[in-house]
Amino acid sequence: MPSPNAFIMPIEPAWRRENRPPRVLIVDDDFEVAEPVKFALEGLGYTVTHVSDGNKGVDAIEVVHPDLMVLDMMMPGRSGFLVLEHLRRIKRSNVRVIMVTGNEGERHQAYARMLGADEYMHKPFAMDKLLQRAQELLAMPLPDEETVRREESEPREGNGPSSENPEAEPTGGTA
Repeated sequence: MPSPNAFIMPIEPAWRRENRPPRVLIVDDDFEVAEPVKFALEGLGYTVTHVSDGNKGVDAIEVVHPDLMVLDMMMPGRSGFLVLEHLRRIKRSNVRVIMVTGNEGERHQAYARMLGADEYMHKPFAMDKLLQRAQELLAMPLPDEETVRREESEPREGNGPSSENPEAEPTGGTA
């Protein structure tokens, strides 16, 4: 017999329900990357805010209430990993995240996915690919709240910083 949750439908993204343009938060200290991304996303009609470090990114989450974040992995103040960890800890599962990085390590990509990044792109990236992925992520329906609560209560597996030491570097074997 199917569980009662088997028939719960995903919900429309907030920007659609509220009949407004999607809000995007770019958290990246590299202005040569962030500004063209901001310009391109604004060209699609999105409302875009850019902050230049992880601490400002954490603060901006509460002000901007983004539908999508473009998040650099390595920044001053607080890494993209810690910003993403904070985002998920405050129950913002409805925010889609594209993590961008100059780092080629597979363990970092796996850790970003474990924390809930929807996409992981290496710098330099093709702008059209980032825009396409942003549009796809923003068009996706969100999981219903019950599914989100159930998934968030399940223990996550993986190698990464523990809650006792959130600054720890992800660990793991070589690929």
